Amino acid sequence: MALGGLAGINCHCQWGLTGLLGGIVIMLAAGVFTALPVFFGWFCYQWYYALCWFWFLLGVAMTVFGAFYECFCEKPVYKSVQGREVAEEDGSGPLAAPTPYIMIH
Repeated sequence: MALGGLAGINCHCQWGLTGLLGGIVIMLAAGVFTALPVFFGWFCYQWYYALCWFWFLLGVAMTVFGAFYECFCEKPVYKSVQGREVAEEDGSGPLAAPTPYIMIH
């Protein structure tokens, strides 16, 4: 169960795909925020550069984890749903589709 059962029994969490796509988004955002001091001269502080590197490396770690998880970790096997026919009230067999109504002028 995902998150030790906290997410519920029907949670089919996609850890690999989420890590992969989330990491790419975080890396792109870190690149945009790094462009502010490089191209515009805003926020030229050492702590700001350190935060940009932190977010970029977090995105790299998430992307690598997501790719590793998608490639090498076992995927859960979901049981397929078996369809059932609705029986007549008297138990004689499956219910028939209703006859369409035709309006006569």
